[in-house]
Amino acid sequence: MSPSVVGYTLDRLAALGIEHVFGVPGDYSFPLNDAVEVHPRLQWVPSSNELNAAYAADGYARRKGAAIVCTTYGVGELSALNGLMGSMAERLPVFHLVGTPSMRIVRQGLICHHTLGDRIYDRFEAMSSAASCVSARLTPENAVIELERVIDKALEESRPAYLTVPMDLALMPITGDPIEGSPIGAISQHASVVTELDAVLELVESRIRAATQPVVLPTVTLRRFGLVDAFAQFLEVTGLSYATTPMDKGLLSEDHAAFLGMYNGGRSTPPALQGVIEASDLLIDLGGLVMDDLNTGLWSGRLDLSRVVALHADWVQAGDQVFTSVSLSDVLAGLITRFQAGLKQPSRCGDQRFVQPEPFLPVSGQAQEPTSSSGFYPRLQRFLRPTDVLVSDTGTCLLKLNALRLPAGVAMESQTLWSSIGWGTPAALGCALADQDCRVVLVTGDGGHQLTAQEIGVMGFTGVSPVVIVLNNGLYGVEALISETGHAYNNIPIWRYADIPTTLGCQGWWCGKAATLAELDQAFAEINDHSGAAYLEVLIPPEESQPLAEDVIEMMHQTQTPKMTK
Repeated sequence: MSPSVVGYTLDRLAALGIEHVFGVPGDYSFPLNDAVEVHPRLQWVPSSNELNAAYAADGYARRKGAAIVCTTYGVGELSALNGLMGSMAERLPVFHLVGTPSMRIVRQGLICHHTLGDRIYDRFEAMSSAASCVSARLTPENAVIELERVIDKALEESRPAYLTVPMDLALMPITGDPIEGSPIGAISQHASVVTELDAVLELVESRIRAATQPVVLPTVTLRRFGLVDAFAQFLEVTGLSYATTPMDKGLLSEDHAAFLGMYNGGRSTPPALQGVIEASDLLIDLGGLVMDDLNTGLWSGRLDLSRVVALHADWVQAGDQVFTSVSLSDVLAGLITRFQAGLKQPSRCGDQRFVQPEPFLPVSGQAQEPTSSSGFYPRLQRFLRPTDVLVSDTGTCLLKLNALRLPAGVAMESQTLWSSIGWGTPAALGCALADQDCRVVLVTGDGGHQLTAQEIGVMGFTGVSPVVIVLNNGLYGVEALISETGHAYNNIPIWRYADIPTTLGCQGWWCGKAATLAELDQAFAEINDHSGAAYLEVLIPPEESQPLAEDVIEMMHQTQTPKMTK
C-alpha cells in the first residue's frame, strides 16, 4: 500500500538526516502531528510557541544541515515567520510544514476559524512563501514530484521551503512510486558547465599566482554546503592566509596557522588587520561576503572591488567578468587539484606584512571585585573547551564575542545579518539536539533571554545539556548603546534568573549566580566538573551600557540631513 501524503513527506525529509521536528500542534495540522508521533526516525519537540520553534529549527539546521518546523494554518504559520525570515537571510534549509483547512471546507466556502472570515483561504500563502525560496501545495497526485522539486531547490539555495497540506488530503495515499532519498551529506551541488568552470579555474589560479599579497575571506556559505574541509585543504595547497568577518566567525578553528583575525572595517581585530585586508592586491571571497552594517564595522571598510574575486554558491564575479552555472564545490575542488599538481605557492602565513590574531585576553581583577564585562570575557575564553559550540544571542554580548579569539576547536553560531533579539536561547536548543556530541554554550543578555526563556523548559524536557549563561544588566543593553540618550523603555522586569530551570521543570541542572569574580571563577570550575546542563546568571553593571558617540549612532542610523561640503 502506498504511504499517505504526510507519511511520505516525513519519510522523504527524514531521509536527509533530520531527526527532530519543532513545532506547536494545531487542529489543521493534526495529521502532520500524528504522523510525526509514530514516525520511527523523527522525534517531536514541543516548542513553547511557533516563533521559538522556528528559532530552534534555525539552530538545528546550522549543525545538522536541514530542519523541520511544523505549524498550523494562519495563526501558527504567521507566528513562525520572523524565525523563518532569519533562516532565509542566513541561508538555512528549514522545511516549514503547514496543515491547512480541508478541501471540503474550501469547496463549500465555509467560514472557519484562523481566518478573516472572508472565505479567502490562501491569504497566508503569499506571506509564508516570502520566507522561503520555494513552496508547494501537496496533494496525493503531486506529492512525489513536488517534494523532489522543493527539496532540490531548498538544498541548492540553502534556504527555507514552505509546504502546505490540506487536512483531508493529508492521509490519502500518494500516487506514483516513492523515491528513496539520501542523507544531506551525500547530496552535492549541481554540476558546473564545463566551459564556465574551466574559465573560472584559469582566472583564479592565474590571479593567485600573480598576486604578491593575496588573502582569502571565507564565508559561512562554505559551512552551509559542507565545504569547510575543502576550504581547509584549499588553504593547505595554496599556502594562503585568511580572515573572517563577524558573520563567518569560527568557520575553522581560530588556532589555524593561516588565520589572521576578524575583518570588520574600522572595528577589525587586531586593528592592523584592516590595513592588511584593504591593501591586499587580491581578495578571494569564498561564498559571497555580506556587506551589511554589522559585518563591515558600520560600513567603515574600504574594499577595492577591482581586487576581489567573488566565488558565490553558483556564480563567480571578477570585476566586470561574470561566470554563471559554476558551483562553489566544483571551483574549490578544481583549484585544489591544480595547486596540488602544479608549483606550490610559498606560504604567506608567516609573512611580516601580515598580522597575528589577537591573543587571549588577560585575566585581571581581585576576587571580591564585582563581575563586569572586563572580568567575564577573559574567563569565558578559558572556560571554553575544544569541540564546544558557542552560541551568541543578538545584543551587546555578540559585539564582544565577535572580537574574542576563540580557543582551539571551538565553533560559533550567531545571527549577525537578521539580528533578531531572543534568537539565541531556542537556537541553542536546536544546536544541542542536532549536535549531541558537542557541548553547547549559550551567552545571552537578559533582555533577549526574557523574550524566549520558555525554551529552557523544553531543554529540560528533551534532556539536552547546554551551558546557559545569562548576562544580567537589567536592561536592553544593546538598545541603550544605540539610543541618543538613556531611555526608560530600555529597562526590563527584574527576574530571578537562576531559579528559572527549576521552575520550568529541569532536573539535574547546575544553577547559580555570580556577582563577584571569585563567584564567577568558582561557578566556571563547578560547571566544568558537572556532567549535566548548567545555568549561570552573571551580573553586569548597567552603567556599562552607555550610548555610543553621536557620530557613531548617526553613522548607523543616517537620519540627519547631510551637511553641505565645499
